[in-house]
Amino acid sequence: MKIIVDAMGGDNAPGEVVKGALMAVEKLGVEVILVGDKNKIEMPQNDKISLVHTEEVIDCDDDPVNSIRTKKDSSIVVGLKMLSEKQGDAFVSAGSTGAVISGATLIVKRIKGIRRAALGAIIPTKKGYTLLMDGGANADCTEEFLQQFAIMGNAYAKALMGVDNPKIGLLNNGVEETKGNEMSKKAYVLLKETDINFIGNIEAREVLNGVTDVLVTDGFSGNVFIKTTEGTAKFFAGLIKEMLTKNILTKICALILSKGIKHIKDVLNSDKFGGAPVLGVNGVVIKAHGSSKAEAFYNAIRQASEFAKKDVVGAIERNI
Repeated sequence: MKIIVDAMGGDNAPGEVVKGALMAVEKLGVEVILVGDKNKIEMPQNDKISLVHTEEVIDCDDDPVNSIRTKKDSSIVVGLKMLSEKQGDAFVSAGSTGAVISGATLIVKRIKGIRRAALGAIIPTKKGYTLLMDGGANADCTEEFLQQFAIMGNAYAKALMGVDNPKIGLLNNGVEETKGNEMSKKAYVLLKETDINFIGNIEAREVLNGVTDVLVTDGFSGNVFIKTTEGTAKFFAGLIKEMLTKNILTKICALILSKGIKHIKDVLNSDKFGGAPVLGVNGVVIKAHGSSKAEAFYNAIRQASEFAKKDVVGAIERNI
């Protein structure tokens, strides 16, 4: 199994990328091909890690489509081209989300029949995890796009989340079939007719209770939901920290509660999720978080390896 990794993408590149790659090689036995500037990368002494030199980097403030077309020697473009030419089994990057999705669409190409690629965001819940489709790739959607997001999410949940019959929910402002805008109402009808376990509309306040395995929505609403959830978690974490460090008595309480606090941190630790799969393209692409460190890169590579082994791309193609 060969995993192509963008060594220049993310806030902590290339140092943390290399550390994560080394962890993956040692623990998973995969081969890693780093793509990036050889003058900025300190290569480890390991035969299973190689380097493809590039001299350009796509910045987060670059126009995604234009940068894919003009920065031909960037780590994202070269890495995705290698994936499209079958020089590796998967591609991982913590670089610009827009560039990764645009590049995957333009270079790796969409699966035949797929209208739009989507970003699958993994959200921790009371019962495990929920895959949100779309996490931000498509701000404007049609009901047909949402139907395809559901089919892709269903295939991913079966293969990588270990759910035999994933529960598919539609994010809405009420549970009644008639709730929502026109797109949501039409999507509801389509999802009812699709060969999936569609359980109906889901209100945002119920998502973290783990009522659904796959949550379907447009990229605008999905991204707002993710960022609101992240912000709320940080807000309450700050309040709890302030409360537990207020005086000597609260610090003693914090010590007593240390195991419980650690458990909460582990549940909310995004590093262990790896990254967000780009579903709908004809190859395995994982978008890691921009702030990823070594553990997150390791898990993104692990996720990419499992994605390729389980042939999720093939499953989506057959279902579409």
